[in-house]
Amino acid sequence: MNPPTTVPGIPSSGLSADNAREHSQTVRARLVGDGLHNGTTWRVSPTPFLLSQSELTQIQALGRHLLAFTRSLNRLYYDSVRGEQPSWVAEYLDQGKPGDLISLARMSRFRDALPGVIRPDLILTEHGFMISELDAVPGGIGITGCLAHAYSDLGWNVIGDRNGMVEGFAAMVRRVAGDQKVSLAVVVSEEAKDYRPEMIWLAARLTEAGLAATMLPPTEVSFTEEALRLPEGTIISVLYRFFELFDLKNIPKAELFLYAVKKGRVAMTPPAKPWLEEKMAFALLHHPVLEPYWARELGSDSFSVLRELMPRTWILDPRSVPPHAVIPGLTPGGQALSDYRALGRLGQKERRLVIKPSGFSELAWGSRGVSVGHDMSQQDWAATLDKALTSFPTLPYVLQEFRKGRRVASQYHDPATDEIIEMPGRVRLSPYYFVAGETVTLGGILATVCPLDKKLIHGMPDAIMAPCALRANDER
Repeated sequence: MNPPTTVPGIPSSGLSADNAREHSQTVRARLVGDGLHNGTTWRVSPTPFLLSQSELTQIQALGRHLLAFTRSLNRLYYDSVRGEQPSWVAEYLDQGKPGDLISLARMSRFRDALPGVIRPDLILTEHGFMISELDAVPGGIGITGCLAHAYSDLGWNVIGDRNGMVEGFAAMVRRVAGDQKVSLAVVVSEEAKDYRPEMIWLAARLTEAGLAATMLPPTEVSFTEEALRLPEGTIISVLYRFFELFDLKNIPKAELFLYAVKKGRVAMTPPAKPWLEEKMAFALLHHPVLEPYWARELGSDSFSVLRELMPRTWILDPRSVPPHAVIPGLTPGGQALSDYRALGRLGQKERRLVIKPSGFSELAWGSRGVSVGHDMSQQDWAATLDKALTSFPTLPYVLQEFRKGRRVASQYHDPATDEIIEMPGRVRLSPYYFVAGETVTLGGILATVCPLDKKLIHGMPDAIMAPCALRANDER
């Protein structure tokens, strides 16, 4: 399909060449000064990434649908454990997880606990948005907040406003703290150390806004029978977990953090619930046996929206099915399949599919471990499929429909030549929803635009990263 005559994104006009260079230089200087950019970490645009009113309206409405999905997924897990829903649901979601973590997560006092930040990765396609995955421990909060400050100070009306990320995060933390005085520790692991500068920025802005916050590595948290404490002795009331559950064995004092959570000494968010961090949740949404559950729990509106936005996904389970059975909905080339191994024989045109780890692995974040079927040789595809099926007992993989991103217009400033460069690309939009009880607030949207030759869209030196704003002719 030929690209559209007009494309969304960053316009080639609106600023003079001199103003475009000035804006880019000002934003880059702000990022570098705040320690979030080394000058070449990613490409800086002279303007925010612009969305239409209809795109923004859809993203604004998506937050409540995703909260409903997260809450329903959580309930589905518990219902499966109790036998009120199929037992294989919890068996899938628990697969490869240590027993002590499962026992802690299942404690009745944590039953209703949900992540306070929900971030979907939205790919803008020719047919609208597609949610490639959900992230309960998302990076980019501080970066998006800093970018919002930088572009707002240049006169742009960014989505979420200048301080939306900070205010949304603060409201979420206060809700988690409940009646306690808030003393927030943002604990960032060694595995996630690249995100420490943005979390330092966030903690500083929260403190300026009246919510005491500190970013620190796990080693600097002290433990007593009464509480977790900051280095100077202040009791921590809320621990924001910026570390993955798969990495617990490598995190100093992790067992003490979980003990403090278990004993009610500290409130931790996101909760230590591994089933809320599995990509196989998309497969459960599309499973025909579970359709009555989702329709009832989500309601017709959310169920319809999410089934459209979340691509069909299958859990790569190597176990045999009865001869008369087929894998529901999996019909590459129009042919039904009863064994995932048959996928290894597909031709390139039939392999518009993605294989990726479901979760609980260092390969399951940052686009690591993602394989695009039609971009691989037959031999590599078959080997990837075999590896995924073989790893099922300890690390389940999922198979997902591939939906190609739509071409968008973009610009960036080249500091070496001091020129504004046009760059067609494909975009991932990352809206940040902050949850405080039943309230879901859109704090901001981070756009990541990658060149057209990149198969996977993620932060990289060749990418443009910018906050989103409403296109001028759509402002009301």
